[in-house]
Amino acid sequence: MQTHLFSAELMPHPSFAPGSVSTVSARIIGRDENWLRLRWRIEGAQDLVVPPFGGRGRADELWKTTCFECFLRSPGSESYVELNLSPSERWAAYSFAGYRAGMAEHPMAREPDCTMRLGSSFAIFDAAVPIQDLPPLPWQIGMSAVIEEQAGTKSYWALAHAEGEPDFHNPACFAAVLAPPEPA
Repeated sequence: MQTHLFSAELMPHPSFAPGSVSTVSARIIGRDENWLRLRWRIEGAQDLVVPPFGGRGRADELWKTTCFECFLRSPGSESYVELNLSPSERWAAYSFAGYRAGMAEHPMAREPDCTMRLGSSFAIFDAAVPIQDLPPLPWQIGMSAVIEEQAGTKSYWALAHAEGEPDFHNPACFAAVLAPPEPA
């Protein structure tokens, strides 16, 4: 198994302060010939809204409540893939030809596996995404999260934010790079 870890603390958008949530971290915890494994950890999650199991399968507008997102593009390319992953086990994958342009459903041979684990004050969301359906490495990556808390508070977390309203599609949010594996 090839493992190339990436880990970062996400930043909340300055216009949308969280309630109880103090930190959100995002990691790529593994990659092999079949799966890309992603993890988000939320600290201060005692008031987190967790969408109930919705049956597996594609769904739109997952970002309207707690949702985890990963954006991937090849360096120098305008096109990218957006993955939306929900604790409800619903998911979405979209291809874009450019910044918010040419949106189409991105084909996935298998469904991602999504798992949410809740502690007393933290939550961990894991997702395994079929790697054969993703662009070839290297990737510029944007990892992000929409966090909804009880009382209706929503915060938007990303590796970086552009000026203005939260926009995970903005090129400024593709703030990390994952290189291909080194030859053995």
